[in-house]
Amino acid sequence: MDLKDMFDPEGELPPAIPAATLVIFRRCEHGGPPQLLMVQRSKTMRFAGGAAVFPGGRVDDADRVLAQKLGAADADAEEEMAARIAAVRETLEETGLALGVAQRPDHAAALQARAMLLELGELGPVLDALGWTLALDSLVPFARWRPKHREIRVFDTRFYLADLGTGAVDLQVDDTENTHLFWASAAEALAMAERDEIKVIYPTRRNLERLALFGSFADAHQHAQDVPVRMITPFMAERDGAPWLLIPDDAGYPVDGEPLEMASRG
Repeated sequence: MDLKDMFDPEGELPPAIPAATLVIFRRCEHGGPPQLLMVQRSKTMRFAGGAAVFPGGRVDDADRVLAQKLGAADADAEEEMAARIAAVRETLEETGLALGVAQRPDHAAALQARAMLLELGELGPVLDALGWTLALDSLVPFARWRPKHREIRVFDTRFYLADLGTGAVDLQVDDTENTHLFWASAAEALAMAERDEIKVIYPTRRNLERLALFGSFADAHQHAQDVPVRMITPFMAERDGAPWLLIPDDAGYPVDGEPLEMASRG
């Protein structure tokens, strides 16, 4: 397939797998910009192998069933609610953090929930067993990305923001899909990528550049309210005689692209 066809936003979008990811903020104990939690994916993973990403993953059928149980009013509401449920579930599984839960459980309870989740494979029975309720409104819609290329699996990914608040938390990597967890400000993560200490794929880099604009979760939350979420589908265009991979320049991102040969697409 021609590269232009792969990234032309006017063409037909391929089928995509619904997914969700959670950008988790915490205040830095030494002051300065907020830190974000990132996970380093196993190099054996088919998608974004070896890359540093935000916690998250695909939306499962059980997430949709739970959304229906929680009273999703229609198909659109069900998809939105199921994506938020998937973000909560995947974060708990990958990091041991229970976010988006009204009870604010301690570390021991979160690890208990994580063990149950790994055993049962669904979030609903875990919530019932522990008497937890979801607080999905605490997840702030931030972005939505759906690439066009057909040569690899395509994900329709919704990005949410969540605030952990103050600092010290216990984390536990899942040792299957991911190999390492770390906290860094958005600017620090970009600097690590420039030094080749971590690999970041194109959507992660653009979102880190955007997140680096904010001095606090409150700033990011306000920005997310001011800039409505829209579908981001990267496209190719020429700049100075070279092909660039670009995104719309009015979607809230300070950098709208990079040369195609430099773009890591997972």
